[in-house]
Amino acid sequence: MKFKKLSLAGFKSFANKLDIKFGEGITAIVGPNGCGKSNVADAVRWVLGEQSAKLLRGSSMSDVIFNGTKKRGALSYAEVSLTFDNKNKSLFPSYDYEEVVITRKLFRSGESEYYINGSLCRLRNITEMMRDAGFAREGYTIIGQGKVTELISSKPEDRRSIFEEAAGISKYKYKKVEAERRIERVRTNLTQINMLIDE
Repeated sequence: MKFKKLSLAGFKSFANKLDIKFGEGITAIVGPNGCGKSNVADAVRWVLGEQSAKLLRGSSMSDVIFNGTKKRGALSYAEVSLTFDNKNKSLFPSYDYEEVVITRKLFRSGESEYYINGSLCRLRNITEMMRDAGFAREGYTIIGQGKVTELISSKPEDRRSIFEEAAGISKYKYKKVEAERRIERVRTNLTQINMLIDE
């Protein structure tokens, strides 16, 4: 899996549009405390559909929108786009594009918009696409502040779920749970149909 570019506009401390390009090898973001390094990791987590304001180090989701300074007014929305390299089609085989771009937009009114390659979609579409690629926002692909300590001090059963996520097993467990829910819904429907037939 390879990121090609992260584009931010109005997200947290990034009032102006900023493109972060990821080259070959390792890309490092360095700087003093308070310069916005953690905001870059938050942007990746957010564009993949993170719904917890707490995990994004805020009290409400609107905290991700640039709130203004003494010299500059607040913005009305935040937008983040994450571009993936899909040249060999191994990451997203169902998408016949060399690049796959996921975009999330949030307005102060609370409305959210999600896009895949510029086409409006639902959060569920992005979540399923990323899970199939073995990349989940709730997983350990992105390790934020405090996660390393949490990994070391976690219980064995919690550690197992971490290893399952890393090995790509969790997506199959999710699909199994979804299939069981559908079967249960069908059983309920069949019971109701049989009751109607009996009547």
